[in-house]
Amino acid sequence: MTSLSPAPLISLTWTDHVTGTEGYLVVDRLVRGVSSGGLRMREGCSLAEVAGLARGMSMKEALHFDADNPGARYIPLGGAKGGIDCDPRAPGAYGVLVRFLRAMRPYVEHVWTTGEDLGLSQDLVDRAATEAGLVSTVQAAYPLLDDETGARRRLAEAFAVTVDGIGLDELVGGCGVAESALAAMDRAGVPHGGARVSLQGFGTMGGATARFLSRAGLTVVAVADVEGTIGNPAGLDVEALLAARDAHGTVDRGALRHGDRELPADAWLAADAEVLVPAAVSYAVNTVNQAAIKARWVVEAANMPVLPEAESLLAGRGVTVLPDVVVNSGTNAWWWWTLFGDIGPDAEEAFAHTRRSMRALTDRVLERAAADGCTPRTAAHALVADRLPVMAERFGWYR
Repeated sequence: MTSLSPAPLISLTWTDHVTGTEGYLVVDRLVRGVSSGGLRMREGCSLAEVAGLARGMSMKEALHFDADNPGARYIPLGGAKGGIDCDPRAPGAYGVLVRFLRAMRPYVEHVWTTGEDLGLSQDLVDRAATEAGLVSTVQAAYPLLDDETGARRRLAEAFAVTVDGIGLDELVGGCGVAESALAAMDRAGVPHGGARVSLQGFGTMGGATARFLSRAGLTVVAVADVEGTIGNPAGLDVEALLAARDAHGTVDRGALRHGDRELPADAWLAADAEVLVPAAVSYAVNTVNQAAIKARWVVEAANMPVLPEAESLLAGRGVTVLPDVVVNSGTNAWWWWTLFGDIGPDAEEAFAHTRRSMRALTDRVLERAAADGCTPRTAAHALVADRLPVMAERFGWYR
């Protein structure tokens, strides 16, 4: 099979025998017998949502396949995703997580490599995985490694690296999102200095993206969390807000400065900004609220934040959506660049490799979009369609 199949390879629903909570695993496809995709926990998570995310992971993996670089050690995997319909803040959420991973243990051991996603931190996933009897959440990839011991040590050392108080594993995703946005701005000739950005979500991805865009010269004018939007047209102090957030990305309002304002939850969407970054929940931008967007670019740091119908309306208004399958693919790729040995456990090396790879990928997608007269998402899909047959021929689904 040389293209994305109409149905996933594996699709299952799990019911927690203690609470009745449902969880889901979808393996969209395998490459060399292995798939990759995070585990999210949020109230309202559905099988359809997880299936869409798994399909997106197949695309992200294919987009990072460098067929012309024989020296690359990272060979992309298939796509998968896990999800649990539970509020991660609920008192019994951790127990649900442990029981889900215990039930999914045969899949994690053999075909599904996973990690943190919406609602979960990597530390929490790792702790739950240990309690569930797993060696690692990426152990399905171990048979593909030339030196398993060295690879595991390299990844563990990378996860121990911090930069200005934030873990490297949290920062690389935001570095990739920021580089995608900067690449689009550079192609359009828009200078970084003076450009404004508004973000929904200030957790792992949103917080890191805000840091990198701020350090690139953009002014962060709005940040939204579960308590509402914090805005300041003169610019927010990103580092102060990062220092004042809790484990779920909620900012302590006591840290706000003079000029910072507390605004309604959806104020981030209508902010006067060139760049809009939805970095929280799926389906955040719909056919109604898209009309409030003033930004030139919507940069999808979250998975599936813009509904397809809304994207069509935005395109008609000249607003470019940089798609999630490109923009937020850096986190997943960093895991594999590190584990397979393309980079070492060093922050500057990781950021340089991420910037180089994400800029090249974004440029390639935007060039294809310009040549074909289509949206960047359609262009990304076309690139995936070009690459999947090559991956299937070289590596197969199961071998």
